[in-house]
Amino acid sequence: MKAIKYLFLAALTAGYSASAMAQSGTDADVQAVKNIISQKPADIEKQMKPFFKANKKNAANLVAFGRAFFEAKDTANAKVYANHALAAAKNQCAPAFILLGDIEALGDNGGQAAAQYEQAIYTDPKDPEAYYKYANVYRKISPRGAVSKLEELRSQRPDIAVDAIEGRIYYMSNDFDAALRAYNKADKSKMEERDLSDYAMTAFFKQKYDTALEVAKFGLSKNPRHAAFNRLAFFNSTELKKWDDALMYADALFNKSDSAKFSYYDYTYYGNALSGAKQHEKAIEMYQKALQQEDMDNKAKRAGVIKQLSDAYKAQEDYPNAIKNYQEYLTNVEKASANDIAGLAQLHVQHASKKATPEEQAECFIMADKTYQDLENKFEDAAEYATFMRARVNSYMDPDQKKGLAKPFYEKLDQLIGSKDNKDATDKARLTESYRYLISYYFVIQDNKDTAKQYAQKLLEIDPDNEIAKQVMEAK
Repeated sequence: MKAIKYLFLAALTAGYSASAMAQSGTDADVQAVKNIISQKPADIEKQMKPFFKANKKNAANLVAFGRAFFEAKDTANAKVYANHALAAAKNQCAPAFILLGDIEALGDNGGQAAAQYEQAIYTDPKDPEAYYKYANVYRKISPRGAVSKLEELRSQRPDIAVDAIEGRIYYMSNDFDAALRAYNKADKSKMEERDLSDYAMTAFFKQKYDTALEVAKFGLSKNPRHAAFNRLAFFNSTELKKWDDALMYADALFNKSDSAKFSYYDYTYYGNALSGAKQHEKAIEMYQKALQQEDMDNKAKRAGVIKQLSDAYKAQEDYPNAIKNYQEYLTNVEKASANDIAGLAQLHVQHASKKATPEEQAECFIMADKTYQDLENKFEDAAEYATFMRARVNSYMDPDQKKGLAKPFYEKLDQLIGSKDNKDATDKARLTESYRYLISYYFVIQDNKDTAKQYAQKLLEIDPDNEIAKQVMEAK
């Protein structure tokens, strides 16, 4: 696995290897050797002898032979010809040291690979390839040490913009703050496509959506069919609530991008953009597609998309489906929070508003009341909120107060927070509602002026100018 990690970035920096490749030999001997290697003959050493003899003083061709072996995964012969090249050049052949470094990297020997790249730098301090490859293998040990080596390149070659590669090193090391700082200093016009893509992704990770969108659009100006750029323009436009732009880039991603592969994340974002544009039917379709993707492979992912699906149904005021999906969300989320449970209760209350008869509404309110009770049972610190909301729900079921359904909950709320020494604005607002209900209930429904006055006095303690409380206190 280490070998893959070491070589991955090396492959991505291949575009920076022009100077080394220019020395690797391009004559007929090199092509002939490549052909021989590709055939994997049993007598390859015998067949190579005339080519070695003809090129034993040609370091560039010897490195090219070694490189051909390396690409065929024959590291033993690759090493032999790298050493032949060093002998021919009296140890002054940077590409040979680079090849030896690549061989060590393939063998999981990061330290030895770095040493070979260091030797290449010493041999030819102006050649950028060894710096890049050193930084690649060294980044696992110390990303900042790797960047320090690139700074040496900057001093040797001021004409080369190394900031993008520094950004790449930090990006591959998941240090997105440092990556973004490096990328921000780089000249976008000199950056490779994959660095532009990583730049936009880094800004996206750090929630710098304007920057990410700008970089993605710059990438699209060079390659309009680039899937990553269209995806990033789409995602960031969605985050910025630029719905029309988001849908334009979504169409480009799904229908006008080369070699695009789609994940649940793409369909989820498509649903988000469609929801933002008030196209809820299409949004529901996208969320459902997201749930069908192969990478929808764990409950946490499912939970997030199911919640968004519920929200889309809610936006359509399709409360039965909104509630059904919300309940499924609660079974998939790893640990439902107090807010999660309260969200289900709120859906039941909102559903009641769409019912035609008081009996149908009552069914929804009863479900809301049970949900708030469940909230209190599971979260002790939510008792005040749950009690307050149960009082409200029961008052909805008993709007004329004749049954006094809300009374026990408002009285309980008085017990929970009425004796607090320091009441905040929320406490006072809840108590005001509680006392007004209890004053009305005892004064009007029960004709119990003494109890009504007790609550009126409590109301005046938190709201001295309350006219209702004053009138009750003056009643005979």
